Amino acid sequence: MNWFISALVTGAVVFSATNIDDIVFLTIFFSQASHRWQVVIGQYLGFTALVAISLIGFFGGQVLPHAWLRLFGVAPIAIGIKKLFVNRDDHIQRASTGTLGVATVTFVNGADNIGIYAPLFAISDASRVMVLIAVLYVLLAAWCVAGYLIHRQKAVAYTLQRWGHWIVPVVLITLGIYILLD
Repeated sequence: MNWFISALVTGAVVFSATNIDDIVFLTIFFSQASHRWQVVIGQYLGFTALVAISLIGFFGGQVLPHAWLRLFGVAPIAIGIKKLFVNRDDHIQRASTGTLGVATVTFVNGADNIGIYAPLFAISDASRVMVLIAVLYVLLAAWCVAGYLIHRQKAVAYTLQRWGHWIVPVVLITLGIYILLD
């Protein structure tokens, strides 16, 4: 039962770390979309593509020696350091708010998701991966609701846009260290 709680907590932390920037995108999409359901479906389509690609890490983890898998922890650290110095939000202002546009932005912005999920899946067994994926999808629904509500609260949206670029790298670097040490 300990592994289950650990998987729940890990899934929640990993989702938050890799998707905090998506809340900004969702806020923008919801503020511009005429059909809110297109934003939600697009978010799920793009996210599903990211999870599917990340599952390659799980299958690689079944054949690679465990000692090698720890090296995957370098990816989140590198992504976190990069996020400290690079602002990638500029392309979002020009994105379409239709289903395909949202899915495309979600996928294109998901390199950090793949960089985190793939190594995490690689060091996990099948039961843990299923729990992790379930947590990711439940939190994605919560993220969509939050994005919708935030676009109606200007002060919260402003704060997230202002400080989110510092929070994400710190969490990613911490996660990378966790993977290296696991």
